Amino acid sequence: MSELFYTTTRNKDLKVTASQAIIKGLAPDGGLFVPEYIPEFKVSLDDLKDMSYRQTAMEVMKLFLTDFTDEELKNCIDSAYDDKFDNPVIAPVKEAGGAYYLELFHGQTIAFKDMALSILPHLMTTSAKKNGVNDEILILTATSGDTGKAAMAGFADVPGTRIMVFYPKGGVSNIQERQMVTQKGNNVKVVGVNGNFDDCQSAVKKMFADSKLNADIKEKGFVFSSANSINIGRLVPQIVYYVYAYGQLLKQGVIEAGEKINITVPTGNFGNILAAHYAKRMGLPVDKLICASNENKVLYDFFKTGVYDKNREFILTSSPSMDILISSNLERLIYHIAGEDSEVTASLMKDLSEKGRYEITDDMKAKLSDFYGGTALESEVFAKIASLYKDTGYVLDTHTAVAGAVYDKYVKDTQDTNRTVIASTASPYKFAHSVLSAIDKAKYDGLGDFELADELSALSKVAIPEAIQGIKNAPVLHDTVCDIDGIEEQVRGFAQ
Repeated sequence: MSELFYTTTRNKDLKVTASQAIIKGLAPDGGLFVPEYIPEFKVSLDDLKDMSYRQTAMEVMKLFLTDFTDEELKNCIDSAYDDKFDNPVIAPVKEAGGAYYLELFHGQTIAFKDMALSILPHLMTTSAKKNGVNDEILILTATSGDTGKAAMAGFADVPGTRIMVFYPKGGVSNIQERQMVTQKGNNVKVVGVNGNFDDCQSAVKKMFADSKLNADIKEKGFVFSSANSINIGRLVPQIVYYVYAYGQLLKQGVIEAGEKINITVPTGNFGNILAAHYAKRMGLPVDKLICASNENKVLYDFFKTGVYDKNREFILTSSPSMDILISSNLERLIYHIAGEDSEVTASLMKDLSEKGRYEITDDMKAKLSDFYGGTALESEVFAKIASLYKDTGYVLDTHTAVAGAVYDKYVKDTQDTNRTVIASTASPYKFAHSVLSAIDKAKYDGLGDFELADELSALSKVAIPEAIQGIKNAPVLHDTVCDIDGIEEQVRGFAQ
């Protein structure tokens, strides 16, 4: 198999290996690394039903990470997908209300970010060795709630790395914040930021592109990288679970090999649904990709009009990990629908940076026919949680409920009867207050987070995850808060 190289969305002349792209995280020009082509599956669809998660990961990832030896990749996969997941299936698919929920929250921080961030530290340290990188890797990560904890859990005390996480103070759930500020590890630092997620993300991207700052930290023996889904080493592992879900549907006898399915994803930063798009381009039989937004519906408006416009009110919702107005990974899709024209992509991203908006051509818009954009109001999200629990006893978190509500609208609009996988992106325990309020607000109002966890366990018949039990009495280890313009100072202070 020929080696697959990576170029960037803003400079097609730049070419790097997969391991080099993983170390760098973000390209020097601010663009995102993309594969020069999307490889096709080497296994038959029929074989998927008998493959474990590790085997599926190997078959998918070896096609994208071609400069890794089979042994290196196997070591990374085996280290990532082990007993840190509380279900041996790793990512089970469960039917409820006519849809098939792909449970991506069985990792150590009970959110879908664990699926990729369990393996990224192993991919990154292996990449560093392959490329003779002797500097310490300083990972900068902005989080809207889940990436931060999952990244820190993955990188905590990993030799040769340090990780800094920036989160919007007051813009995440109490449980999400407590998970982060109690994180142990001599190489981790958490900073609350007086701003929203987009502010945090923009500040981190700016630091990656700051040549003087990069030179200064290089002098101190550090090199920047990212654990956000802008890093291709995080995006590629996300493709795996959609392929695995198809295999599970085959194994359950729900579909036949070759039968098309739909995939619904609740998304803010677009990485999770982009992974599904890549799976489709690899040959997975997927028809529609249903992109579900909460009230911050910048993606819904984009798919409807071809205009991406972040100049709007930022709304805090019960699904905070989706409270995003700048969807970084959309840039990769823009690059593909622009005919892989990096100049066009760079121009559009310049418009976004300078004007806060851009508009794609009619030809580009026509290439979005695989996607259906939908949005759900808070009232619709709560109604979905309540109705699905009442009808089936199955409990959704608020983000997955956004997807469930949008999927219901899609079926009503189109009468499409394809079997549909819904990415279930977080455990309801992360958002117990909102979830229980949706089911019976009067009964659970006024209870504390851990009292709510007890109630949710009794109601859902699902044991309280260790991720919740473990933070109940854990001491707060991180209490730094800064303004947006103080982020760089925090980074310089950590790089000592």
